Amino acid sequence: MKRRKFIQLAGMGMGGAMLQVPLLGAEVPLERMTDGWIERSIKKKLSDIALNVARSARAEYCDVRIGRYLNQYVRTREDKVQGITNTESYGAGIRVIVNGTWGFSATSDVTEQGITLATKQAVAIAKANSRIQKEPVKLAPVKGYGEVEWKTPIVKNAMEVPISEKVELLLNANAKAAENGASFANSALFIVNEQKYFASSDGSYIDQDVHRLWPNFSVTGINKETGKFRSRQALSAPVGMGWEYMVPKKEDRIECPGGVILYKDSYDILEDAAIAGKQVVEKLTAKSIEPGKYDLVLEPNHLGLTIHECVGHPLELDRVLGYEANYAGTSFATIDKFESGKFEYGNKKVNLFADKTQANSLGAVGYDDEGVKCKEWDLVKDGILVNYQAIRDQIHMIGQKESHGCCFADSWSSVQFQRMPNVSLKPGTKPYSPFDMIKDVEKGIYIVGRGSYSIDQQRYNFQFGGTLFFEIKDGEIVGQVEDVAYQSNTQEFWNSLESICDEKDYRLFGSFFDGKGQPGQISAVSHGSSTTRFNDINVINTARKI
Repeated sequence: MKRRKFIQLAGMGMGGAMLQVPLLGAEVPLERMTDGWIERSIKKKLSDIALNVARSARAEYCDVRIGRYLNQYVRTREDKVQGITNTESYGAGIRVIVNGTWGFSATSDVTEQGITLATKQAVAIAKANSRIQKEPVKLAPVKGYGEVEWKTPIVKNAMEVPISEKVELLLNANAKAAENGASFANSALFIVNEQKYFASSDGSYIDQDVHRLWPNFSVTGINKETGKFRSRQALSAPVGMGWEYMVPKKEDRIECPGGVILYKDSYDILEDAAIAGKQVVEKLTAKSIEPGKYDLVLEPNHLGLTIHECVGHPLELDRVLGYEANYAGTSFATIDKFESGKFEYGNKKVNLFADKTQANSLGAVGYDDEGVKCKEWDLVKDGILVNYQAIRDQIHMIGQKESHGCCFADSWSSVQFQRMPNVSLKPGTKPYSPFDMIKDVEKGIYIVGRGSYSIDQQRYNFQFGGTLFFEIKDGEIVGQVEDVAYQSNTQEFWNSLESICDEKDYRLFGSFFDGKGQPGQISAVSHGSSTTRFNDINVINTARKI
């Protein structure tokens, strides 16, 4: 890996606030964001060249991915535009199995000659690797779908919205925060369009057009006398949608305890920024939490990150098997626990599922990067571990015959491998709102939004913070508190689940930059839940010295 790309990927791993995120690909003129791409017939012709070359070399399998990846990044601070970046990355990746062994090669020369040379190189790599291969690759069978297409069901392509409109919206959000007491405000928009064509020797030719969008901001309040400062991130969610997400709809606005306003399938960045300005001022005078045991009421924007770290990652089969060890460890959820059929991941109220088809989610696609049609499946059912996330060459290792359809590569130049699908907690079945939940809590904390976190290499022991914290006493919120983090382990935490709000409160949290692999790759994934209560959780004060 070149040094520049390494630095870019490392920066993405730390780019949670999205305000200093570098982009991969070459910078291009704005008009390239919305121009047409090569015709599907040409992509099929180029793919057939690779398939025929591989077949002539006696490859047992071949797949081709021709990809065009577009990114737009607009960032502002107070009343100034800090940068507008448009990037494009275009090329092809070819993967083969020869002598029971994988080989992969990629090229930015998307011509008959370039595709031919890359395919021959993939074959040569597979043959070289086969000398040390201990067991042949076993691929689960996949139906050939012929020529099909899938598109993110967007209303309006965010790339087509004028830059001036995007800048004006962000600057207005900064101004709203300042009007309500914020000392500083940064805001940004990150827009992604993945145009991916997949072909395989199984007989599939799949054309997909994937759209994602993430609005974000960071608002900071400062007490000039003491120098104390507090910040609040946007309560938006990155989504698999078009510009319609940025057009607020009254029915998507959700009033929550503590005067918090959250949003479902659209987002009002101006209202959120205005409220954030007020809340950072309140945070400056909020009392510091007294450590101890509390019942926690966790809203979906917060709980999504906890699900990501202590459910999504530990149930990736390559991590379970020890293949993914250097990048953030392996997993406590070992094969023997799954095979027993009795391992209690949580109590009977816990139902966690994977789904690559959830509407408006970041992970929503029609087919994965192995040509497998995407679906939903259970991971934890009634508290019991029942499955993992696995792809075509892994699934036989857990005695199953059909890939889960969760294989992904972040670029045409990256080899596809097992990545986390959307992983979510099923909502409660009886009518129950966050306000009802608060009334049932005697001593607790209502936590909203994401914050700092830490989790061990086995994805077991963890600590999570948040954005906003509201103290609950005798069924009522009594005000904001600060310096809050909770500690637990994965089993203890999910066994402490007391209640879940119904589907009316169900919302998605997302991450644009989930890192994994060597060389590192990123992927976008969402996690859904309703507001959920966990009893008797250890809370620490992060401002006090231990």
